[in-house]
Amino acid sequence: MIPFKGKNRVLTTDEAIEYLRICKPTFLKYIHEGRIRAIKAGNGWRILHSELLRFLKGQTERIEKINEMNGRGDPFYEKEEQ
Repeated sequence: MIPFKGKNRVLTTDEAIEYLRICKPTFLKYIHEGRIRAIKAGNGWRILHSELLRFLKGQTERIEKINEMNGRGDPFYEKEEQ
């Protein structure tokens, strides 16, 4: 595990994929889709640790939203009266 000393630590591509526990092609896809913001530096990418935290939080919020749409919080879902 990579020791982090702050949210603004700059990570390399390899450090970021290790932290996220995803493969390199998936990581690069997320960058190209704009889901992860990164800066091209030489042959690799540089990513702020805070950006990875934002990305992970977004993933969590997306899952929560899907769960809500599956019966809780969906305006088209009619709850049964108890």
